[in-house]
Amino acid sequence: MVADTPTLAAQHLCKTFGGLTATNDVSLNLHTGARHALIGPNGAGKTTLINLLTGVLPPTSGQISLHGIDITHMAPHRRVKQGLVRTFQINQLFEPLTPLQTLALAVSQKYGLGSKLWQRLGKDVRVNRRCEELLERFRLTDVLNQPTRELPYGQRRQLEIAVALACEPSVLLLDEPVAGVPAGERDDLLRILDELPDEVAVLLIEHDMDLVFSFAKSMTVLVNGTILVEGDPDSIANSQLVQDAYLGHSAAHTGSQSPQQNVQSVEAVAQHREESYAHA
Repeated sequence: MVADTPTLAAQHLCKTFGGLTATNDVSLNLHTGARHALIGPNGAGKTTLINLLTGVLPPTSGQISLHGIDITHMAPHRRVKQGLVRTFQINQLFEPLTPLQTLALAVSQKYGLGSKLWQRLGKDVRVNRRCEELLERFRLTDVLNQPTRELPYGQRRQLEIAVALACEPSVLLLDEPVAGVPAGERDDLLRILDELPDEVAVLLIEHDMDLVFSFAKSMTVLVNGTILVEGDPDSIANSQLVQDAYLGHSAAHTGSQSPQQNVQSVEAVAQHREESYAHA
């Protein structure tokens, strides 16, 4: 594999539903260690793009490759085995299980112990060691034996990302990881995101601009399923194209604000417009 080959590459992805184009000629490259944010108002096509990348939806046209291998038509579970893992806007955890049990299931599956998933915990040293590492990394040691349904929402989010990391991804897709997390529970989660392994390429979908600007090294703005602009956070925040496309007037109206406030203003106005259209 050529050194410059992206870890994950999407080329000219399109997805149509009848006469509606949800994803329009989207190309995106993620290299090892990327910290890339995908932003845009609700309805911009962000989650549709994630569903295409992970195989939940088949593309109408275009190609997806992972480590230089074509995975366009690969089943979702096979993509996970190849290192492409995601989290969801709403957590997908088994509420009766404890964090230890949940992680033991994920780690056992990763180690090829699927036929032994329901054996008593503690029989495999590798599984135990990996679970201990993940519980400590994700600050869940104190609640390792507590049913997931009893955990605060922030810790459920931490557990979901821990499960994703248990799959040992090379690419991690985070779909609004702090959505719904109360302010008092965010600090640990934000630190965890900041401490994700350097070698893992991360694609982040998030409406929290403070998180986006503190986390991302590069960004893509998606509008109506189409890439409007890409670049580093500063260039995105100060882009006249972004301001005009969302706000419909000169960026001078927001020039005195911080980059984060500029983009938050962009998203707030765009969201207001969408809601107005929906109720028209």
